[in-house]
Amino acid sequence: MAEVLDPFNLYRDLRATTDEKDERDFSMTPEVVLAAICAPSDDVVAREIEGETVIVPLVAGIGDAEELYTLNSTAQAIWQKLDGQRTLKEVAAALAGEFNSPLPELEADVLGFAGEMARRGILAVKPEP
Repeated sequence: MAEVLDPFNLYRDLRATTDEKDERDFSMTPEVVLAAICAPSDDVVAREIEGETVIVPLVAGIGDAEELYTLNSTAQAIWQKLDGQRTLKEVAAALAGEFNSPLPELEADVLGFAGEMARRGILAVKPEP
């Protein structure tokens, strides 16, 4: 059964991640701040199926490797902007413009989502220079 990751209820079932770096110089650290740059981990595959984003862990230790993760519409909008180039603050600002929503609310949603995804090992966080 697929798990829906809700950015408004992201703090259950936290899992520790490693701080190993992949070849893109991203790390699997849970430290997520608005200045952070994030991208999907190389250890997951994400696909859009019938309008839903489905995330599949490829290795043990990523979330629950036997689970598929589906994203609700809010989480999907955030996920699509996590390209490894923009900071989380820039992601929140882009979403605030798209959805005409208050920036502080979107910053909190983006931070909560990115933090949970990083803790699960689904999202990689680029170390600050």
